[in-house]
Amino acid sequence: MRKKVILVTGAAGEIGTALIEQLLRQGVSDILSLDIRPLPETLQSKVIHTIGDICDRALLERLVSEYEIDTIYHLAALLSTRAEFTPEAAHRVNVEGTLGLLQIASDQSDWRGKPVLFIFPSSVAIYGLPDLATKAQFPRVREWEWNYPRTMYGSNKLYCEMLGVYYSKYYRQLAVERPVMVDFRSVRFPGLISAFTVPSGGTSDYGPEMLHAAAQGKPYACFVRADTRIPFMAMPDAITALLKLAAAPAEKLTRRVYNVTSFSLSAGEFRDWVLQSFPKAEITFVPDLRRQAIVDSWPEDMNDNDARRDWGWQPEYNLERSFKDYLVPNITQRYQGK
Repeated sequence: MRKKVILVTGAAGEIGTALIEQLLRQGVSDILSLDIRPLPETLQSKVIHTIGDICDRALLERLVSEYEIDTIYHLAALLSTRAEFTPEAAHRVNVEGTLGLLQIASDQSDWRGKPVLFIFPSSVAIYGLPDLATKAQFPRVREWEWNYPRTMYGSNKLYCEMLGVYYSKYYRQLAVERPVMVDFRSVRFPGLISAFTVPSGGTSDYGPEMLHAAAQGKPYACFVRADTRIPFMAMPDAITALLKLAAAPAEKLTRRVYNVTSFSLSAGEFRDWVLQSFPKAEITFVPDLRRQAIVDSWPEDMNDNDARRDWGWQPEYNLERSFKDYLVPNITQRYQGK
């Protein structure tokens, strides 16, 4: 009999490590993790870790032969900045990897006779507003508004949302016998800020990069204008959102894809908050026009009313608490003595 597990892909990344740590705190022990890198040493003895490529179909089929996958947290992805340098590789990982995993989940659902739960993090990058005037007119976008991404990463994420909806509602819709569908659920994250991992290639990383540089006493040149405004969220709230959506009763959900967010602030305001804790920080603004154009296409904020209504979404970390209780103390401790 195969062992029932929760599969976490992209497990060694920012969200993956934080998610696994929270699952372990909740008493979940049967975790199968997958990444091209090893897990941090603190987690290696606590989960079943496989090093491999999400696009390796033979590897996925071997895992399915050994384990009954009940829930999938599909976090593996090439992030926005890196994806612009290697768009074809990004498409392979972000789209083909997701499609292969959805097919695995569909087969598992049919074999089990009940849906595999498939949790997928999407991104503010799926939005694309044409200019700053339009951005000002739509300060809090809804899920269905301005879905015109201008990056490979955003395009990948939007298409994978659509694939997830297809596998949940329409897969093999002309077949005589309809299969058991995947239970696909997705959250669209704003820019995420972690106190415990160094930023790793996201276009919204100028915020956390300011903090990490200030804590190390290093100067930082921000690659967007001071007036650039987008939504953000502290990493603990991102993990809470994934777990709350996964736990929500299916009958309560009115969508497959939900916006979630916490606070919105400009790069200049972000700098001001950093200076409150690190008054000697040297933070300047030297916009990279190409990256600036990408961030300018993202909304100032996201409307997450549906998530609040359907499954009780509520961020624990507002702007002040994110800085004072989570980011500053933990980042300061990280670099003490270095």
